[in-house]
Amino acid sequence: MHLHVIPMDKSLTTRLHRFAAARFSPGEAFGLHLTVGVLALLLAMAGFARIAGAVVAGAPITQLDVELANWLHAHAHGNAVLRSFLMAVTQLHSTPGVLALTALAGWWLVRRGARHWMLTLLVTVPGGMVLNVLMKHTFERARPHFDEPILTLTTYSFPSGHTVAATLLYGLLACYLTRHAQRWSARAGWILLACLMVALVAGSRLYLGAHYLSDVLAAMAEGCAWLSICVTGVATLRRRQAARARRATINLSEKS
Repeated sequence: MHLHVIPMDKSLTTRLHRFAAARFSPGEAFGLHLTVGVLALLLAMAGFARIAGAVVAGAPITQLDVELANWLHAHAHGNAVLRSFLMAVTQLHSTPGVLALTALAGWWLVRRGARHWMLTLLVTVPGGMVLNVLMKHTFERARPHFDEPILTLTTYSFPSGHTVAATLLYGLLACYLTRHAQRWSARAGWILLACLMVALVAGSRLYLGAHYLSDVLAAMAEGCAWLSICVTGVATLRRRQAARARRATINLSEKS
């Protein structure tokens, strides 16, 4: 049997090539930044969905959650210095603490003339914290329970609000700093520092018995997804405005 292959229209092929090239062009309004942002969003959403599905279904990770929580709680009572340090970390990244850090970061960005980054920060951190509250009330997972708890909290556990806030705040600052760093080593350093800060906050929540492991892992994925939406969205808006301004300038020069 012979298959008849219909040749593709050359004009259609050209348009497809142009479309693909535009998606990987750093200068396009809907270029490389949008492609990377959408890819990061899809990966983060897939990670969150996988963890959330495992928690709802009572998969083996929930058993690991309980075993790790019990092990950490047993050791937390024996190290007062580490417990006090992590308590300070967790208090600093509570809702009032994160909002204060966000305001400080916003002031710093304005001083540097990065007003669109300040706008991104204001959309990202408070918006992501509100989103996390909605997620908590969607899943309604109880927090770890101990006979002698270090922290007593009545809110829901999944996902971790402290970890989401840290992921958003330090993730956005890392995006800004890597965007303006001149060397790859500096960019890698900022990304590593942001990851370490998020891990420190997540670790404090685990050590103090406020969350399970899956709570903080899902929070990281949730934070990365929301961060991708906000950073990519504001960057696209800014690029479109710049493109319109350039076109308006060209039109004025042509008319004159």
